[in-house]
Amino acid sequence: MPVRIQRYIAILSVVLFLGKLWAWYLTHSVTVLTDALESTVNVIAGFIGLYSIILAAKPRDIDHPYGHGKVEFVSSAIEGALIFIAGLMIIYEAIDQLIHPKPLHKLDVGIYIVGATGLLNFAFGTYAMIQGKKQRSLILESAGKHLRVDAYSTFAIVLGLSLIMLTKVQWLDSAVAILIAIIILVTGYKLVRRSIAGIMDEADMKLLNDVIAYLQQNRKAQWIDLHNMRVVQYGDVLHIDAHMTLPWYYTVKEADTEIHQLEDMIKQHFANQLEVFIHLDACQPYQCKLCALPDCKERTAPYTAQHEWKLANVWYDSKHGKE
Repeated sequence: MPVRIQRYIAILSVVLFLGKLWAWYLTHSVTVLTDALESTVNVIAGFIGLYSIILAAKPRDIDHPYGHGKVEFVSSAIEGALIFIAGLMIIYEAIDQLIHPKPLHKLDVGIYIVGATGLLNFAFGTYAMIQGKKQRSLILESAGKHLRVDAYSTFAIVLGLSLIMLTKVQWLDSAVAILIAIIILVTGYKLVRRSIAGIMDEADMKLLNDVIAYLQQNRKAQWIDLHNMRVVQYGDVLHIDAHMTLPWYYTVKEADTEIHQLEDMIKQHFANQLEVFIHLDACQPYQCKLCALPDCKERTAPYTAQHEWKLANVWYDSKHGKE
């Protein structure tokens, strides 16, 4: 599904770019040119995103043991950089228009054309963002945000063109373009920042909290402890590493069953493909007070309370119960 949505985004970007070029040809407005320049970024980013999302969906191979999902961060970084460059180009064109003003034409027709492209961008951008969050696809979410930002800038352009028509003050054309360019620069920076964070494996605290909270709510009595947990997402594949403490007398088969139950539980809750790597630890006597198993014959100390799993303690590489 992400591939199909991204394909539509790429096709839509070409159609809207041609429409905005037509509007600029009719009006000679630098504000409309601003919108068209940003649409060139949409076209490039749309096709880069399409290639990236196809590549990210490829299964892991011997050269890429963790899969190809990180290409999403590269794609998003390129898109953010292109957005930033478009913002700088818009500021240059706006200043040039202030210094060398050119007459404007057919602003009413330009408003209708540009306004229609804005509505299409907003509608499809919203859909792409919803699907991107639902399927945890950074490419779709970035593309959706880009389309939404494009739509907001388009609505501002329609407002600016309307003011120019009403007031006949031509310098407003450049002023509106510069204001929109600043918004575009901020958006480009945020996309690049998020992409670099992904490339550097910066922890996604919200995702990590979601996983920990879900496991805490559904933990079993025999899952005595969980620590040294790391969660990272490459494309639509969720990788979870953790150390889990089970009763020391469990057989390998029993421990294997517990690991698969944990994995199945996460798969049911999160819509991702999943890779779980669990290192098993045998329980220690000092952890008896944390063990909620009601019929443990090897207990050496009375049960007090389970150690609540939360972000503040699960990510540490240390067994709980010593303190």
